[in-house]
Amino acid sequence: MQSLLGVSAAIDKMLAFFGKIGAWAGFLLIFAVCIDVVTRYFGVPKPFGWNSTQLQESEYWLHTFLFALMIGYAYTRQAHVRIDLVRDSFPIKVKYLVEMVGIAIFLFTYSLLGAWYTYKYALSSFLEHEMSKSTIGLSNIWIVKSALVLMFILMGFAAISQFIKALAGFRGVLPKEMIAETLGSEG
Repeated sequence: MQSLLGVSAAIDKMLAFFGKIGAWAGFLLIFAVCIDVVTRYFGVPKPFGWNSTQLQESEYWLHTFLFALMIGYAYTRQAHVRIDLVRDSFPIKVKYLVEMVGIAIFLFTYSLLGAWYTYKYALSSFLEHEMSKSTIGLSNIWIVKSALVLMFILMGFAAISQFIKALAGFRGVLPKEMIAETLGSEG
């Protein structure tokens, strides 16, 4: 079980790496929005020879990268919504079991299906050399669509990591400091 927890820790490190990149996308998004506001309302020229359409499209690209790269990391840090009205009254072993069943049936399945369908979506965009609907917009739309594939892949890795931790908790070998990161709150 310790080797599986090592795999989980390695996955968590990888997710943290992508999460940091996603955080930078968030910073760049704030910067892009500020530039957009300043150039639009104060008549300042747009940087890099961009036009308003390209600047605004870059904002939704950055939104996409922010969410796509952060979602797996956020899941492992318990930064997602939980509705624990019933689960909180369960014994801890049952909580781990509920977590494992939920991950196996819902999250992992959803991640696989999402990756499969968004892969086709991104591949089609790549093969068709899809560009912005606007003639003066950004090109290579497949890049932003590929971020959706990556999002589902990262969610799948987060599911594997959390499943391993829940399994270790169910078997009684999960270190106490990892209980909150596996079940949320105090477990």
